[in-house]
Amino acid sequence: MQNRQLSGKTALVTGSTSGIGLGIAHALAAEGANILFNGFGDAAQIADLQQQTAATFGVKTAYSGADMSKPGEIEQMMTEAIARFGSVDILVNNAGIQFVANIEDFPVERWDAIIAINLTSAFHTTRLALPAMQKNNWGRIINIASAHGLVASVGKSAYVASKHGIVGLTKVTALENAQTGITCNAICPGWVLTPLVQKQVDARAAANNIPLEQAKRELLLEKQPSGEFVTPEQLGALALFLCSDAASQVRGVAWNMDGGWVAQ
Repeated sequence: MQNRQLSGKTALVTGSTSGIGLGIAHALAAEGANILFNGFGDAAQIADLQQQTAATFGVKTAYSGADMSKPGEIEQMMTEAIARFGSVDILVNNAGIQFVANIEDFPVERWDAIIAINLTSAFHTTRLALPAMQKNNWGRIINIASAHGLVASVGKSAYVASKHGIVGLTKVTALENAQTGITCNAICPGWVLTPLVQKQVDARAAANNIPLEQAKRELLLEKQPSGEFVTPEQLGALALFLCSDAASQVRGVAWNMDGGWVAQ
């Protein structure tokens, strides 16, 4: 496992105990990055995830259960990460939540929670990671936005606002560090079959009394011309490219991987 491109680097991936975050964490670990996992879940399963990742890829792993809606917990997570690994070289801001309702019916507390977790948490992790990256003159910040960072859908005001905000934060971060070895980019996935999306599939199947596969297909084709889900592994490969020397001049980009969604 020598001569891997990220050997000696440490990656913090928020919301990485499942779904997109886990796919990205595994892709980075496969190229030698130590991984700090973050997210919710069963403690025993998370411990097993850490051990399996360390054993499979020959890297160091750690875990923080920091609640990404709480700045104090984010700061503690970053302090512990730097104390343990020396720095956070790769920051992947992936944690996110969703709620669907029209604006006039949107619960205020849901709006506040979505903005806090989907957008404000990325500001806090970024501001705390940048000093060490600037000292080392190397860093990669990857913000997981969404096709909804580029276009909108009804009923998703908070999510769309937060993801458009992430794209804006990405651009500013990239510009402020444009003459350094630090890059910042956003990945904008279309439909990915995460636990969050599976709930939407299940709800559609139940509401319309149709099979799950039909519900999946209908959900996809409303937005995603390919009719296929983007996979966490594909997103992990894109994240890995953005960490590479080949992507050193990819800066401030919102890169959609969406089966043609935004091309329409």
